[in-house]
Amino acid sequence: MTNIFVKSEFAPLKRVVMAQSEFAFPAKEAPTDDEFLTEETLALYASVDTLGKNFKDVFPERQQQWELERANLKKVLEKYGVEVQVPRRLTDYEKEVGKEDGYSNFFVRDPFFTIGHFLIEGSLRFPHRRNEILPVRNLLAQEANENQCFYVSIPKPDMADGLDSEAGPFLEGGDVLVLDKTVFVGNSGLASNKNGVQWLRNLASNFDYTVVEVPLHPTILHLDCALSLVREGLMIVCEEALIDGIPKQLKDWDKIHVSLENAAKLATNGLPINEEVYITDKEFTWIGEQLAKRGITVEYVDFTISRSFGGSFRCSTQPLLRTDL
Repeated sequence: MTNIFVKSEFAPLKRVVMAQSEFAFPAKEAPTDDEFLTEETLALYASVDTLGKNFKDVFPERQQQWELERANLKKVLEKYGVEVQVPRRLTDYEKEVGKEDGYSNFFVRDPFFTIGHFLIEGSLRFPHRRNEILPVRNLLAQEANENQCFYVSIPKPDMADGLDSEAGPFLEGGDVLVLDKTVFVGNSGLASNKNGVQWLRNLASNFDYTVVEVPLHPTILHLDCALSLVREGLMIVCEEALIDGIPKQLKDWDKIHVSLENAAKLATNGLPINEEVYITDKEFTWIGEQLAKRGITVEYVDFTISRSFGGSFRCSTQPLLRTDL
């Protein structure tokens, strides 16, 4: 049996890539995605000189807490028998090349994603994030060499009109949710776009997948910031963030509702280990209580620092193997 296969968002998680904790501020103006940070975080960054500096040098205590959060997540995953792999760290050369725009190696969900037997390198909208695939690429190549899978990459973004061209195609893993042969792809105008959705549809339709575009509220970065598929028939959802409402394939599911304000805090960005176990932040015990009433075991991990960067548990992981076989 191949070790590369993702059946759904909640099929038993057996193998996963978990992110590193590396980030540096740009040497020029702030990156264009700072609107996804909380006011508290932005105020903290504005209180000191951050230009061109590594986060760990400016905020050493927060860096230690950040690394501890990821270590604690790893412990929970391994508690349930999940094999955890971690990308390499950035090289000195990569840091130097990325110094002007800032560099990051902190949310592995977006640079690549897994659908069925497909390992797919994505295409990130923000120019300063487009090299995030590099620290994980050797891992993907090794997996492709050792397993029966399709390893492909979406085309590089078109730059005919400059780095900020809207042409793309853009396709980010945070927008991609898998449910058997149906793949939901978010599009808020901030990350994945129609050209990216169409590229995936052209590919996946040849293998009997249906790709469903999900328009998102313009302040929501990714689909997993608005929707979490917990188990068959149960979701955590911010309906206000779904412009056209809940997709018809999911309308009859049981729903735990989240406000747009809590969606911005990453309330829906938990991580199912399987249909019986779900990981979330202690900030969202009210979600955990509703899950527990439905018979789900909830594991709480403090992810305060991770969430301050605009991502949480799902953003910090990318499954290689999710299957009940």
